[in-house]
Amino acid sequence: MNPAESPAVVHLVPGNTLITKTPEEGRQLAVKMARLIIKTTQPDATVRERLRSVYTEDASMLIAITQTVALEFATIAAANNYWK
Repeated sequence: MNPAESPAVVHLVPGNTLITKTPEEGRQLAVKMARLIIKTTQPDATVRERLRSVYTEDASMLIAITQTVALEFATIAAANNYWK
């Protein structure tokens, strides 16, 4: 593969930290991290765009997405000791 064709590096933990000032910021980080997982799993933006119409109409896929965000938030909450 030509270096010009290689995919951009995706940083799965933005800013390389899970520490946030508030639980709301933590939740927003969880959503961002879940989106980055999708981008990493399917790096082709054209394919992601085409699939968007599929999962937006499928309740089980939407529930799976919320579960991914919840797992990411649980990790962030633990790192920030939100449940003290």
